[in-house]
Amino acid sequence: MNLEQLRARHIPFDSLRSTTEAFIDYAIEECSPKFNYALIGSGVSQNPNQPVSLRDLHGFQLGGVSLPHGKVNPPHMHFTCEVFVCTRGDWKLMWGFNPEPEQAMIGEGDIVSVPTWIYRSFRNEGVDDGFLFSCLGRDDNGGILWGPSTVAAAQKAGVYLTSDHRMVNTLRGEALGPNERLWEPMTQEEIANLEVWTPEAMAQRVVRWKDLRWSQEALLDSALPGHGAAMAPVVGLGMSQSRSAIPPVANSHGMSIEWLRIPAGGQVDWHRLGHKQVVIAKKGDVLVKVRADDGVYEQSLHGSAQAWDAYALPDQHWRSLHNTGTETAYALLVTSGDEKKKIEWADDVVSAAASAGWTLDANYCTALKRFVDRSQR
Repeated sequence: MNLEQLRARHIPFDSLRSTTEAFIDYAIEECSPKFNYALIGSGVSQNPNQPVSLRDLHGFQLGGVSLPHGKVNPPHMHFTCEVFVCTRGDWKLMWGFNPEPEQAMIGEGDIVSVPTWIYRSFRNEGVDDGFLFSCLGRDDNGGILWGPSTVAAAQKAGVYLTSDHRMVNTLRGEALGPNERLWEPMTQEEIANLEVWTPEAMAQRVVRWKDLRWSQEALLDSALPGHGAAMAPVVGLGMSQSRSAIPPVANSHGMSIEWLRIPAGGQVDWHRLGHKQVVIAKKGDVLVKVRADDGVYEQSLHGSAQAWDAYALPDQHWRSLHNTGTETAYALLVTSGDEKKKIEWADDVVSAAASAGWTLDANYCTALKRFVDRSQR
């Protein structure tokens, strides 16, 4: 890619565009207004006019949602895993609804992976501008199934969903076609037969910020002067090169999610991946550098309680990440694919690590070079 193409992959938080009519629940008073955002891919939005920041296929889709205090996103179901990343506020996650929902609270920095084929809902219990990022697995996520109570409440308010997923607002004068069929939700009996997830089982899929397991040996260059980055796994097999990196949520998602921590003045040196990856700044200032066909593209990402800037890194491009601030920087890495990601480091990084006594073993994990050298015949 050239510099202009790389520039188009920057998604600053203050550039996000939303719609309040992405789904039929916009007509339900307890659910409105709900601001739906599509950063990468259109997600499961049923509004053909949904604004999308970047349509490039990534193997996953990244969106966001904001609700005022007390408002709720009603029961719905997906066919691929849905991962919520809490960036602001306090949220109550509810699931099951067969017949009564289970629930759990999440706060800033917490991540929860909701399994496929169960109904889920969430309510903002915190500040009025609470925000969640949402990651959906796969380029084709199969769409969305609404619970029967949501469909009935929307129809009572005058909004109908047709069998081809067209929303019709009769209060605005829109009309159903003479032979148009309405979308049919699951029956209560079908819902009752869905898998039951206990609070104890779901707790294993909630990764709390306070419980992250950081590794200082997650990257080959971490031990080098002026580097020092650490990583903490969350979902799937990511790019961590630590032998002890065991993701809390390990089942297939079509993507991996992990946290990156860079000390002030530190960096992750030049490397590349065969996978597309999104970097989302949580705290501090992260400078992303990418080698283009016509130069080096540089983009600063800012992370704070009010804004989490994002950048979509293309595959097979050399990149480096730098903390340009005066405090520790944190970023979230979402990478395509279920397999372990193999990092290709620049030759000078490999040489510098070797001089410092570090290398990669046959499993691509960081190790003391003297032990790896002794094993060679």
